[in-house]
Amino acid sequence: MLDKWTAPLIQPPLRKAATWLKNYGITPDQVTVTGFVIGMIAIPLLAFEYYILALILIIGNRVFDGLDGALARLSTPSDAGGFLDITLDFIFYSGIVMGFALASPAANAVAACVLIFSFMGTGASFLAYAIMAEKHQLSDPHFKHKSLYYLGGLAEGTETILLFILFCLLPDFFPELALGFAAICMLTATLRVWSGYQSIDQAERKAP
Repeated sequence: MLDKWTAPLIQPPLRKAATWLKNYGITPDQVTVTGFVIGMIAIPLLAFEYYILALILIIGNRVFDGLDGALARLSTPSDAGGFLDITLDFIFYSGIVMGFALASPAANAVAACVLIFSFMGTGASFLAYAIMAEKHQLSDPHFKHKSLYYLGGLAEGTETILLFILFCLLPDFFPELALGFAAICMLTATLRVWSGYQSIDQAERKAP
């Protein structure tokens, strides 16, 4: 929901940083993989309850995630790079939640399972719509900078990173925060399935 407002704010500094990286021969895929590795290191830190250190790495992962796209747009974004980016993003999101489950299984495991379950709903609707949108040449004007077309919702990238920040700053409230966000994700998935079905159905009906 917030991505369409945050994206225009963060794109200019990301573009400047990406230009600097390009001058040194850094490729978007290298940035993607580096950011993913940084994000994965946060998982054991969370498991051992080093929440502030983990938060630094989580933010680092998100910065690299923005940089790889900005760097790709300085040339011609590749489908392979887009695939790598979105796949590693979903692994990162679920991995961070798993880190909190490992930190306190008794208190956090059930809420973590519910949250990852809700992520499956948002992720499946995201990717399924992207495939059909490409097939029917549908687009979302709010997110022209994305490699894959997708439907917006109440829970997007900005909301998710804000949630992770709250997790790290308020780890004792993980169950409440996770369950609350899971409810938002489930509503988002429901809206995406409904609106996506309607959009694709209309495109099929208009097709010759």
